[in-house]
Amino acid sequence: MARPLLCLLLTLGALLPPDAHAGTFLSRQLRAPRARAALKTQGARVQEDFARAGAAWPPRGIFLRAFKLEATLELWAAPPAGSKRVLVWQIPFCALTGELGPKWQRGDWQMPEGFYRVDRFNPRSRYHLSLGLNYPNAFDRARAGQRDPGDDIFVHGGCATIGCVTIEDGPIERVYLAAVMARDRGQRQLPMHLFPCRFGQARCEATLAEGAEDDARLGPFWDSLRPGYLAFEASRRVPRVRASSAGYTLP
Repeated sequence: MARPLLCLLLTLGALLPPDAHAGTFLSRQLRAPRARAALKTQGARVQEDFARAGAAWPPRGIFLRAFKLEATLELWAAPPAGSKRVLVWQIPFCALTGELGPKWQRGDWQMPEGFYRVDRFNPRSRYHLSLGLNYPNAFDRARAGQRDPGDDIFVHGGCATIGCVTIEDGPIERVYLAAVMARDRGQRQLPMHLFPCRFGQARCEATLAEGAEDDARLGPFWDSLRPGYLAFEASRRVPRVRASSAGYTLP
């Protein structure tokens, strides 16, 4: 094992409880210089922030939410016992393109809205570090029809975007580390929900009403997102939302 990686794994060992060990996924990630640097500079803070929030350590049950109107990314995590998520971070976007409403096609510079999961970890991204989403899902493809719905939607650093969720480099290092460590500890699905705004709040509802007047497609689409948002707000448990060509459904 190369000396820099060995040193970083020893650093990680100091952050983990006695019965926890770094696994293969984390070890592979730490071969990348940016992931190693993130652990060195942010690892202790991530642990402190999780402890302050009352979240389990090492991280588990990671859940991401993003809100366009409020330009905010949230990271939630599971507590040491139970399944109700606790809020660890609220992070402002540092760049945003497009407007409220889903991504319709490639090149429209829209950030998607809908229910997704993290399916890629890129420690060598052009935008510092990035977490890829499984956009487009079945509903996105159905809405696109004959158009190309686009792809390659990420949560990343770098403060430049044409439709991704973009935050500053320090915060993406912390989010990336938490996601990598949760994945390493066995969390196979890392859900991410992207919303136009916080449903039910006055500013949100007024903005949605105005948008639906301008585009008749938007009202029904936003109505399809609302149950998933409300389910988490009511229970602090991540709902299982199924995407199909007909739309989004909850069990």
